[in-house]
Amino acid sequence: MAGVTSGQEPAGDIRLGRVGKGLRVLVAVVGIGLLINGSVRATDDAWPFGPMSQYAMSVPDDASITYTRVSAQTDAGTTVDVPLNIEGAGVARAEIEARTGEIVKDPSLLQQVADGWARKHPDEPKYVKLELIRDTTQLVKGRVEGPPTSEVLATWEVRR
Repeated sequence: MAGVTSGQEPAGDIRLGRVGKGLRVLVAVVGIGLLINGSVRATDDAWPFGPMSQYAMSVPDDASITYTRVSAQTDAGTTVDVPLNIEGAGVARAEIEARTGEIVKDPSLLQQVADGWARKHPDEPKYVKLELIRDTTQLVKGRVEGPPTSEVLATWEVRR
């Protein structure tokens, strides 16, 4: 046989020792445990060790597609869409979407968005007013039917 010398392992192959095997088993068990934890909690907060629910289904040809966003009025007089990610306002879109009902009941929860933006971007215009907005796009036979409609779900005047 090519690559084999008498009484030795095949040339180029290395056997994994007990420590290496144990480490691989440990990593696999921890990964599976994290995935089970995220799945049981049914939340995207622990991604990638949990479900990414917004991608878990297909959209029928005749359906409404909703998109949640946060709009901000700044102290510079501009209106901007808040970048909902860790680098932007320090809050992920999935977190806002998961807590939409709570935010509607208590708009002061949007203060965290303004605080995160101000902390991460001290030299940029500050947010003075935030709106939680749901945009809805209607599909008919799989095609977009008209422009999206917007609904303001909550408004918050930012505390300084």
